[in-house]
Amino acid sequence: MIDQTLWMGALLAVELGAQGATVAHLLLSRRDVSSTVGWAGLVILAPMVGLVFYWLFGINRITRKAHRLRPQTSEASDRAELAGERRAHRLLQSEYPDLLRLGHLGDALTGLPLEAGNRVEALIDGDQAYPRMLEAIDRAKETVGLSTYIFDTDVVGLLFVDALERAHRRGVSVRILVDGVGQRYSRPPMPTLLRRRGIPTAVFLASVLPVRSQYLNLRNHRKILVVDGRIGFTGGLNIRDGCLLVSCPRHPIQDLHLRVEGPVVRFLVEAFALDWTFTTGERLGGDAWYPVLFPVGQTLARGVPDGPDEDFDIIRRMILGALTTARARVRIVSPYFLPDQTLATALNVTALRGVEVEILMPEQNNLRLVQWASQAQVDQLLEGRCRIWLSPPPFDHTKLMLIDDAWSFLGSANWDARSLRLNFEYNLECYDRDLSRQLHDLVDAKIAAGRELTLGELADRSIPVKLRDGFARLFSPYL
Repeated sequence: MIDQTLWMGALLAVELGAQGATVAHLLLSRRDVSSTVGWAGLVILAPMVGLVFYWLFGINRITRKAHRLRPQTSEASDRAELAGERRAHRLLQSEYPDLLRLGHLGDALTGLPLEAGNRVEALIDGDQAYPRMLEAIDRAKETVGLSTYIFDTDVVGLLFVDALERAHRRGVSVRILVDGVGQRYSRPPMPTLLRRRGIPTAVFLASVLPVRSQYLNLRNHRKILVVDGRIGFTGGLNIRDGCLLVSCPRHPIQDLHLRVEGPVVRFLVEAFALDWTFTTGERLGGDAWYPVLFPVGQTLARGVPDGPDEDFDIIRRMILGALTTARARVRIVSPYFLPDQTLATALNVTALRGVEVEILMPEQNNLRLVQWASQAQVDQLLEGRCRIWLSPPPFDHTKLMLIDDAWSFLGSANWDARSLRLNFEYNLECYDRDLSRQLHDLVDAKIAAGRELTLGELADRSIPVKLRDGFARLFSPYL
Protein backbone atom coordinates (compact mmCIF):
# COMPACT_ATOMS: atom_id res chain seq x y z
CA MET A 1 0.00 0.00 0.00
CA ILE A 2 2.84 2.39 0.88
CA ASP A 3 4.66 1.59 -2.39
CA GLN A 4 1.48 2.21 -4.34
CA THR A 5 0.98 5.55 -2.58
CA LEU A 6 4.56 6.53 -3.33
CA TRP A 7 4.12 5.63 -7.00
CA MET A 8 0.89 7.61 -7.21
CA GLY A 9 2.58 10.58 -5.56
CA ALA A 10 5.53 10.38 -7.92
CA LEU A 11 3.28 10.20 -10.98
CA LEU A 12 1.24 13.15 -9.73
CA ALA A 13 4.44 15.14 -9.14
CA VAL A 14 5.65 14.34 -12.69
CA GLU A 15 2.27 15.31 -14.14
CA LEU A 16 2.19 18.60 -12.23
CA GLY A 17 5.77 19.32 -13.25
CA ALA A 18 4.95 18.62 -16.92
CA GLN A 19 1.89 20.85 -16.70
CA GLY A 20 3.92 23.65 -15.11
CA ALA A 21 6.68 23.37 -17.71
CA THR A 22 4.15 23.33 -20.57
CA VAL A 23 2.27 26.37 -19.27
CA ALA A 24 5.59 28.19 -18.82
CA HIS A 25 6.51 27.33 -22.42
CA LEU A 26 3.14 28.67 -23.55
CA LEU A 27 3.60 31.94 -21.69
CA LEU A 28 7.09 32.44 -23.08
CA SER A 29 6.50 31.44 -26.68
CA ARG A 30 2.87 32.06 -27.75
CA ARG A 31 1.92 35.44 -29.23
CA ASP A 32 -1.83 35.05 -29.54
CA VAL A 33 -3.73 35.37 -26.27
CA SER A 34 -6.76 33.27 -27.29
CA SER A 35 -4.49 30.47 -28.51
CA THR A 36 -2.45 30.61 -25.29
CA VAL A 37 -5.58 30.46 -23.13
CA GLY A 38 -6.99 27.60 -25.21
CA TRP A 39 -3.86 25.48 -24.98
CA ALA A 40 -3.39 26.25 -21.27
CA GLY A 41 -6.99 25.25 -20.55
CA LEU A 42 -6.55 21.97 -22.41
CA VAL A 43 -3.28 21.20 -20.59
CA ILE A 44 -4.75 21.96 -17.16
CA LEU A 45 -8.22 20.44 -17.56
CA ALA A 46 -7.24 17.37 -19.61
CA PRO A 47 -3.60 16.86 -18.62
CA MET A 48 -2.65 13.73 -20.53
CA VAL A 49 -4.46 14.63 -23.73
CA GLY A 50 -3.47 18.28 -23.52
CA LEU A 51 0.22 17.56 -22.94
CA VAL A 52 0.44 15.10 -25.81
CA PHE A 53 -1.46 17.32 -28.25
CA TYR A 54 0.49 20.47 -27.37
CA TRP A 55 3.94 18.95 -27.66
CA LEU A 56 3.00 17.17 -30.89
CA PHE A 57 0.97 19.86 -32.68
CA GLY A 58 1.18 23.13 -30.76
CA ILE A 59 4.86 23.97 -31.09
CA ASN A 60 6.57 25.75 -33.93
CA ARG A 61 9.79 23.79 -34.37
CA ILE A 62 10.88 25.76 -37.40
CA THR A 63 13.85 27.94 -36.48
CA ARG A 64 15.07 28.88 -39.94
CA LYS A 65 16.16 32.46 -40.55
CA ALA A 66 15.63 33.69 -44.07
CA HIS A 67 18.77 35.83 -44.08
CA ARG A 68 20.87 32.71 -43.42
CA LEU A 69 19.29 30.92 -46.38
CA ARG A 70 19.43 33.69 -48.99
CA PRO A 71 19.96 32.22 -52.45
CA GLN A 72 23.02 33.14 -54.45
CA THR A 73 21.59 35.69 -56.85
CA SER A 74 23.58 37.22 -59.69
CA GLU A 75 25.11 40.71 -59.37
CA ALA A 76 23.40 41.87 -62.56
CA SER A 77 20.03 40.75 -61.18
CA ASP A 78 20.70 42.59 -57.91
CA ARG A 79 21.51 45.82 -59.78
CA ALA A 80 18.36 45.49 -61.87
CA GLU A 81 16.30 45.00 -58.69
CA LEU A 82 17.66 48.22 -57.16
CA ALA A 83 16.87 50.22 -60.30
CA GLY A 84 13.39 48.70 -60.45
CA GLU A 85 12.70 49.59 -56.82
CA ARG A 86 13.39 53.27 -57.49
CA ARG A 87 11.21 53.24 -60.61
CA ALA A 88 8.35 51.50 -58.76
CA HIS A 89 8.14 54.10 -56.01
CA ARG A 90 8.14 56.95 -58.51
CA LEU A 91 5.21 55.30 -60.30
CA LEU A 92 3.37 54.56 -57.05
CA GLN A 93 3.62 58.19 -55.99
CA SER A 94 2.54 59.58 -59.36
CA GLU A 95 -0.18 57.08 -60.38
CA TYR A 96 -1.52 55.73 -57.08
CA PRO A 97 -1.02 58.53 -54.51
CA ASP A 98 -3.94 57.32 -52.38
CA LEU A 99 -2.14 54.00 -51.94
CA LEU A 100 1.31 55.41 -51.20
CA ARG A 101 1.14 54.65 -47.47
CA LEU A 102 -0.02 51.10 -48.21
CA GLY A 103 3.05 50.70 -50.40
CA HIS A 104 5.25 51.91 -47.55
CA LEU A 105 3.58 49.40 -45.22
CA GLY A 106 4.47 46.58 -47.62
CA ASP A 107 8.07 47.80 -47.73
CA ALA A 108 8.32 47.75 -43.95
CA LEU A 109 6.59 44.40 -43.43
CA THR A 110 8.24 42.34 -46.14
CA GLY A 111 11.62 43.99 -46.59
CA LEU A 112 10.99 43.49 -50.31
CA PRO A 113 10.49 46.31 -52.80
CA LEU A 114 7.60 46.94 -55.12
CA GLU A 115 8.59 46.10 -58.67
CA ALA A 116 7.40 48.02 -61.73
CA GLY A 117 6.92 46.69 -65.25
CA ASN A 118 5.16 43.39 -64.61
CA ARG A 119 2.50 41.59 -66.60
CA VAL A 120 -0.02 39.81 -64.36
CA GLU A 121 -2.73 37.68 -65.95
CA ALA A 122 -5.66 36.18 -64.03
CA LEU A 123 -6.36 32.53 -64.89
CA ILE A 124 -9.73 31.06 -63.91
CA ASP A 125 -9.78 27.47 -62.66
CA GLY A 126 -7.49 24.73 -63.87
CA ASP A 127 -9.18 25.02 -67.26
CA GLN A 128 -7.23 28.20 -67.98
CA ALA A 129 -4.24 27.73 -65.67
CA TYR A 130 -3.12 24.14 -66.31
CA PRO A 131 -2.57 24.48 -70.09
CA ARG A 132 -0.49 27.64 -69.56
CA MET A 133 1.56 25.99 -66.81
CA LEU A 134 2.20 22.87 -68.88
CA GLU A 135 3.13 25.02 -71.88
CA ALA A 136 5.66 26.93 -69.78
CA ILE A 137 7.24 23.70 -68.52
CA ASP A 138 7.48 22.31 -72.06
CA ARG A 139 9.22 25.52 -73.20
CA ALA A 140 11.67 25.60 -70.27
CA LYS A 141 15.31 25.84 -71.28
CA GLU A 142 17.23 26.01 -68.01
CA THR A 143 15.21 25.74 -64.77
CA VAL A 144 11.83 24.69 -63.41
CA GLY A 145 10.88 25.08 -59.76
CA LEU A 146 7.48 23.84 -58.56
CA SER A 147 6.13 24.06 -55.02
CA THR A 148 2.60 22.92 -54.21
CA TYR A 149 0.48 21.79 -51.29
CA ILE A 150 -1.53 19.07 -53.09
CA PHE A 151 -0.10 17.22 -56.10
CA ASP A 152 -2.46 14.33 -56.75
CA THR A 153 -1.65 11.11 -58.56
CA ASP A 154 -4.50 11.42 -61.05
CA VAL A 155 -5.00 12.36 -64.70
CA VAL A 156 -4.05 16.02 -64.21
CA GLY A 157 -1.15 15.15 -61.94
CA LEU A 158 0.24 12.70 -64.50
CA LEU A 159 0.10 15.40 -67.20
CA PHE A 160 2.42 17.48 -65.02
CA VAL A 161 4.66 14.51 -64.26
CA ASP A 162 5.09 13.80 -67.96
CA ALA A 163 5.91 17.44 -68.72
CA LEU A 164 8.39 17.63 -65.84
CA GLU A 165 10.05 14.39 -66.97
CA ARG A 166 10.38 15.71 -70.52
CA ALA A 167 12.03 18.87 -69.17
CA HIS A 168 14.36 16.84 -66.95
CA ARG A 169 15.42 14.58 -69.84
CA ARG A 170 16.32 17.50 -72.09
CA GLY A 171 18.69 18.88 -69.43
CA VAL A 172 16.52 21.39 -67.60
CA SER A 173 17.30 21.73 -63.88
CA VAL A 174 13.99 20.62 -62.30
CA ARG A 175 13.19 20.88 -58.58
CA ILE A 176 9.83 19.78 -57.09
CA LEU A 177 8.69 20.49 -53.52
CA VAL A 178 5.48 18.91 -52.15
CA ASP A 179 4.08 19.44 -48.67
CA GLY A 180 4.30 16.52 -46.26
CA VAL A 181 0.57 16.52 -45.53
CA GLY A 182 -0.52 17.49 -49.04
CA GLN A 183 1.29 14.46 -50.50
CA ARG A 184 -1.12 12.17 -48.63
CA TYR A 185 -4.22 13.26 -50.54
CA SER A 186 -3.67 10.47 -53.07
CA ARG A 187 -1.95 7.09 -53.34
CA PRO A 188 0.74 6.41 -54.17
CA PRO A 189 2.11 9.77 -52.99
CA MET A 190 3.26 11.92 -55.89
CA PRO A 191 6.86 12.35 -54.59
CA THR A 192 7.31 8.58 -54.90
CA LEU A 193 6.29 8.64 -58.56
CA LEU A 194 8.41 11.70 -59.34
CA ARG A 195 11.51 10.08 -57.84
CA ARG A 196 10.89 6.92 -59.86
CA ARG A 197 11.02 9.12 -62.95
CA GLY A 198 14.39 10.50 -61.78
CA ILE A 199 13.06 14.00 -61.03
CA PRO A 200 14.67 15.76 -58.01
CA THR A 201 11.83 15.95 -55.47
CA ALA A 202 11.63 16.86 -51.80
CA VAL A 203 8.90 16.71 -49.14
CA PHE A 204 8.38 19.71 -46.88
CA LEU A 205 8.12 18.66 -43.21
CA ALA A 206 6.90 15.12 -43.72
CA SER A 207 4.17 14.37 -41.18
CA VAL A 208 4.88 11.86 -38.41
CA LEU A 209 1.30 10.63 -38.73
CA PRO A 210 0.48 8.05 -41.44
CA VAL A 211 -2.74 9.89 -42.34
CA ARG A 212 -3.59 13.23 -43.90
CA SER A 213 -5.36 15.93 -41.93
CA GLN A 214 -6.36 19.45 -42.91
CA TYR A 215 -5.80 20.50 -39.29
CA LEU A 216 -2.06 19.78 -38.94
CA ASN A 217 0.08 22.87 -38.50
CA LEU A 218 3.19 24.30 -40.18
CA ARG A 219 2.24 23.24 -43.70
CA ASN A 220 3.76 24.68 -46.86
CA HIS A 221 0.54 25.91 -48.43
CA ARG A 222 2.30 27.94 -51.14
CA LYS A 223 1.64 27.30 -54.82
CA ILE A 224 4.56 28.52 -56.93
CA LEU A 225 5.80 27.52 -60.37
CA VAL A 226 8.80 29.37 -61.84
CA VAL A 227 10.28 28.63 -65.25
CA ASP A 228 13.72 29.87 -66.34
CA GLY A 229 13.44 32.55 -63.66
CA ARG A 230 11.29 34.56 -66.08
CA ILE A 231 7.75 33.17 -65.95
CA GLY A 232 5.91 32.58 -62.70
CA PHE A 233 2.57 31.15 -61.60
CA THR A 234 1.07 31.57 -58.15
CA GLY A 235 -2.33 31.65 -56.49
CA GLY A 236 -4.63 29.15 -54.82
CA LEU A 237 -4.61 26.34 -57.37
CA ASN A 238 -3.45 22.85 -56.36
CA ILE A 239 -2.67 20.18 -58.96
CA ARG A 240 -5.59 17.74 -59.08
CA ASP A 241 -8.48 16.58 -61.28
CA GLY A 242 -11.11 18.46 -59.29
CA CYS A 243 -9.80 21.84 -60.47
CA LEU A 244 -10.29 20.96 -64.16
CA LEU A 245 -14.00 21.74 -64.47
CA VAL A 246 -14.26 20.91 -68.15
CA SER A 247 -13.70 17.23 -67.27
CA CYS A 248 -16.79 17.25 -64.98
CA PRO A 249 -14.93 15.89 -61.94
CA ARG A 250 -16.76 14.22 -59.06
CA HIS A 251 -15.75 17.00 -56.65
CA PRO A 252 -15.32 20.16 -58.75
CA ILE A 253 -13.37 23.10 -57.32
CA GLN A 254 -13.33 26.68 -58.59
CA ASP A 255 -10.10 28.62 -58.14
CA LEU A 256 -7.97 31.56 -59.25
CA HIS A 257 -4.34 31.56 -60.32
CA LEU A 258 -1.95 34.14 -61.77
CA ARG A 259 0.58 34.05 -64.57
CA VAL A 260 3.35 36.58 -63.93
CA GLU A 261 6.16 38.01 -66.03
CA GLY A 262 8.57 40.81 -65.24
CA PRO A 263 10.89 41.77 -62.36
CA VAL A 264 8.58 40.48 -59.60
CA VAL A 265 9.19 36.89 -60.77
CA ARG A 266 12.53 37.14 -58.97
CA PHE A 267 10.70 37.07 -55.65
CA LEU A 268 8.67 34.00 -56.57
CA VAL A 269 11.97 32.29 -57.37
CA GLU A 270 13.43 33.43 -54.04
CA ALA A 271 10.44 32.15 -52.06
CA PHE A 272 10.73 28.77 -53.77
CA ALA A 273 14.50 28.67 -53.33
CA LEU A 274 14.30 29.45 -49.59
CA ASP A 275 11.85 26.58 -49.03
CA TRP A 276 13.96 24.25 -51.16
CA THR A 277 17.14 25.14 -49.26
CA PHE A 278 15.39 24.70 -45.91
CA THR A 279 14.13 21.27 -46.95
CA THR A 280 17.17 19.87 -48.79
CA GLY A 281 20.16 22.07 -47.93
CA GLU A 282 20.78 22.74 -51.63
CA ARG A 283 21.12 26.40 -52.57
CA LEU A 284 19.76 27.54 -55.90
CA GLY A 285 21.43 30.53 -57.47
CA GLY A 286 23.13 32.11 -60.44
CA ASP A 287 21.83 33.39 -63.76
CA ALA A 288 19.87 30.22 -64.53
CA TRP A 289 17.57 30.86 -61.57
CA TYR A 290 18.03 34.65 -61.33
CA PRO A 291 18.34 36.15 -64.82
CA VAL A 292 18.13 39.89 -65.37
CA LEU A 293 14.45 40.72 -65.78
CA PHE A 294 13.22 43.64 -67.85
CA PRO A 295 9.88 45.49 -67.72
CA VAL A 296 7.17 43.80 -69.80
CA GLY A 297 3.92 45.32 -68.51
CA GLN A 298 2.25 47.98 -66.39
CA THR A 299 1.57 46.27 -63.05
CA LEU A 300 3.32 47.33 -59.86
CA ALA A 301 3.65 44.14 -57.83
CA ARG A 302 5.28 42.61 -54.80
CA GLY A 303 5.50 39.08 -53.49
CA VAL A 304 4.32 38.78 -49.88
CA PRO A 305 5.62 35.64 -48.13
CA ASP A 306 4.22 34.64 -44.75
CA GLY A 307 4.91 31.85 -42.31
CA PRO A 308 5.47 30.94 -38.66
CA ASP A 309 9.15 31.87 -38.83
CA GLU A 310 10.83 35.15 -39.76
CA ASP A 311 7.83 36.29 -41.86
CA PHE A 312 5.27 35.86 -39.06
CA ASP A 313 1.93 37.73 -39.38
CA ILE A 314 2.83 39.71 -42.51
CA ILE A 315 -0.27 38.91 -44.58
CA ARG A 316 -2.61 39.60 -41.67
CA ARG A 317 -1.03 43.01 -41.08
CA MET A 318 -1.15 43.78 -44.78
CA ILE A 319 -4.89 43.07 -44.69
CA LEU A 320 -5.36 45.38 -41.70
CA GLY A 321 -3.39 48.13 -43.43
CA ALA A 322 -5.41 47.74 -46.61
CA LEU A 323 -8.70 48.06 -44.70
CA THR A 324 -7.59 51.38 -43.23
CA THR A 325 -6.72 52.60 -46.73
CA ALA A 326 -10.05 51.74 -48.39
CA ARG A 327 -12.19 54.70 -49.44
CA ALA A 328 -15.08 53.26 -51.45
CA ARG A 329 -15.25 49.46 -51.33
CA VAL A 330 -13.63 46.29 -50.08
CA ARG A 331 -14.36 42.89 -51.62
CA ILE A 332 -13.18 39.61 -50.13
CA VAL A 333 -13.47 36.10 -51.54
CA SER A 334 -12.35 33.30 -49.22
CA PRO A 335 -13.22 29.59 -48.97
CA TYR A 336 -12.38 29.45 -45.25
CA PHE A 337 -13.55 32.68 -43.65
CA LEU A 338 -12.76 32.69 -39.92
CA PRO A 339 -11.29 36.13 -39.15
CA ASP A 340 -10.03 36.69 -35.61
CA GLN A 341 -11.61 39.40 -33.48
CA THR A 342 -9.14 42.06 -34.61
CA LEU A 343 -9.86 41.44 -38.28
CA ALA A 344 -13.61 41.24 -37.68
CA THR A 345 -13.54 44.56 -35.82
CA ALA A 346 -11.48 46.14 -38.59
CA LEU A 347 -14.03 44.98 -41.16
CA ASN A 348 -16.88 46.45 -39.11
CA VAL A 349 -15.06 49.75 -38.60
CA THR A 350 -14.36 49.94 -42.33
CA ALA A 351 -18.03 49.38 -43.15
CA LEU A 352 -19.26 51.77 -40.45
CA ARG A 353 -17.20 54.61 -41.88
CA GLY A 354 -19.10 54.29 -45.15
CA VAL A 355 -16.96 51.88 -47.16
CA GLU A 356 -18.91 49.12 -48.93
CA VAL A 357 -17.62 45.80 -47.58
CA GLU A 358 -18.67 42.65 -49.45
CA ILE A 359 -17.58 39.16 -48.41
CA LEU A 360 -18.12 36.08 -50.56
CA MET A 361 -17.79 32.56 -49.20
CA PRO A 362 -19.11 29.13 -50.21
CA GLU A 363 -22.66 28.16 -49.32
CA GLN A 364 -21.49 24.55 -48.89
CA ASN A 365 -17.98 24.27 -47.49
CA ASN A 366 -15.84 21.19 -47.98
CA LEU A 367 -14.83 21.39 -44.29
CA ARG A 368 -17.90 21.12 -42.06
CA LEU A 369 -16.22 22.39 -38.89
CA VAL A 370 -15.11 25.53 -40.72
CA GLN A 371 -18.62 26.13 -42.06
CA TRP A 372 -20.21 25.67 -38.65
CA ALA A 373 -17.69 27.94 -36.92
CA SER A 374 -18.11 30.57 -39.61
CA GLN A 375 -21.90 30.55 -39.23
CA ALA A 376 -21.47 31.24 -35.53
CA GLN A 377 -19.54 34.47 -36.00
CA VAL A 378 -20.73 36.18 -39.18
CA ASP A 379 -23.66 37.79 -37.40
CA GLN A 380 -21.34 40.39 -35.87
CA LEU A 381 -20.15 41.32 -39.36
CA LEU A 382 -23.69 41.69 -40.65
CA GLU A 383 -24.60 43.79 -37.61
CA GLY A 384 -21.59 45.99 -38.44
CA ARG A 385 -22.95 46.72 -41.95
CA CYS A 386 -20.81 44.25 -43.89
CA ARG A 387 -22.63 42.30 -46.59
CA ILE A 388 -22.07 38.58 -47.01
CA TRP A 389 -22.80 36.55 -50.13
CA LEU A 390 -22.91 32.77 -50.42
CA SER A 391 -21.64 31.21 -53.63
CA PRO A 392 -23.37 28.04 -54.91
CA PRO A 393 -21.52 24.84 -55.84
CA PRO A 394 -19.05 24.00 -57.17
CA PHE A 395 -16.92 24.78 -54.13
CA ASP A 396 -15.06 28.07 -54.60
CA HIS A 397 -11.44 27.89 -53.41
CA THR A 398 -10.61 31.44 -54.62
CA LYS A 399 -8.62 33.69 -52.24
CA LEU A 400 -8.92 37.35 -53.23
CA MET A 401 -9.09 40.82 -51.68
CA LEU A 402 -9.81 44.00 -53.63
CA ILE A 403 -9.52 47.58 -52.36
CA ASP A 404 -11.26 50.33 -54.34
CA ASP A 405 -10.31 50.26 -58.04
CA ALA A 406 -6.56 49.65 -58.08
CA TRP A 407 -5.26 47.28 -55.37
CA SER A 408 -5.48 43.49 -55.55
CA PHE A 409 -4.20 40.95 -53.05
CA LEU A 410 -4.40 37.26 -53.87
CA GLY A 411 -2.56 34.01 -53.50
CA SER A 412 -2.65 30.98 -51.21
CA ALA A 413 -3.72 32.55 -47.88
CA ASN A 414 -7.20 32.06 -46.43
CA TRP A 415 -8.91 34.29 -43.86
CA ASP A 416 -8.34 31.92 -40.95
CA ALA A 417 -5.80 31.40 -38.19
CA ARG A 418 -4.26 28.42 -39.94
CA SER A 419 -3.25 30.48 -42.97
CA LEU A 420 -2.47 33.72 -41.17
CA ARG A 421 -0.46 32.25 -38.30
CA LEU A 422 0.36 28.56 -38.74
CA ASN A 423 1.12 27.83 -42.41
CA PHE A 424 3.62 29.04 -44.99
CA GLU A 425 1.71 31.15 -47.52
CA TYR A 426 2.45 33.34 -50.53
CA ASN A 427 0.36 36.22 -51.84
CA LEU A 428 0.91 38.78 -54.57
CA GLU A 429 0.16 42.45 -54.00
CA CYS A 430 -0.74 44.27 -57.23
CA TYR A 431 -1.35 47.91 -58.12
CA ASP A 432 -3.08 47.93 -61.51
CA ARG A 433 -6.47 49.41 -62.43
CA ASP A 434 -6.98 47.16 -65.45
CA LEU A 435 -6.25 44.00 -63.44
CA SER A 436 -8.47 45.27 -60.62
CA ARG A 437 -11.33 45.85 -63.09
CA GLN A 438 -11.03 42.27 -64.38
CA LEU A 439 -11.09 40.88 -60.86
CA HIS A 440 -14.06 43.06 -59.89
CA ASP A 441 -15.88 41.66 -62.92
CA LEU A 442 -15.09 38.16 -61.67
CA VAL A 443 -16.49 38.98 -58.23
CA ASP A 444 -19.58 40.56 -59.84
CA ALA A 445 -20.24 37.30 -61.66
CA LYS A 446 -19.80 35.29 -58.48
CA ILE A 447 -22.19 37.55 -56.56
CA ALA A 448 -24.76 37.40 -59.38
CA ALA A 449 -24.72 33.60 -59.15
CA GLY A 450 -24.92 33.59 -55.34
CA ARG A 451 -27.33 34.82 -52.71
CA GLU A 452 -27.05 37.27 -49.83
CA LEU A 453 -26.93 36.01 -46.26
CA THR A 454 -29.14 37.91 -43.81
CA LEU A 455 -29.38 38.23 -40.04
CA GLY A 456 -32.90 36.81 -40.26
CA GLU A 457 -31.61 33.60 -41.82
CA LEU A 458 -29.01 33.21 -39.07
CA ALA A 459 -31.63 33.86 -36.40
CA ASP A 460 -33.91 31.19 -37.87
CA ARG A 461 -31.41 28.40 -37.23
CA SER A 462 -32.68 25.88 -34.71
CA ILE A 463 -31.30 25.83 -31.17
CA PRO A 464 -29.38 22.54 -31.77
CA VAL A 465 -27.76 24.03 -34.90
CA LYS A 466 -26.82 27.22 -33.05
CA LEU A 467 -25.28 25.15 -30.25
CA ARG A 468 -23.37 23.03 -32.77
CA ASP A 469 -22.06 26.15 -34.54
CA GLY A 470 -21.16 27.87 -31.29
CA PHE A 471 -19.24 24.80 -30.11
CA ALA A 472 -17.36 24.62 -33.44
CA ARG A 473 -16.45 28.29 -33.11
CA LEU A 474 -14.48 27.50 -29.91
CA PHE A 475 -12.00 25.66 -32.13
CA SER A 476 -11.65 28.46 -34.71
CA PRO A 477 -8.02 29.29 -33.68
CA TYR A 478 -7.09 25.74 -34.70
CA LEU A 479 -9.28 25.12 -37.77
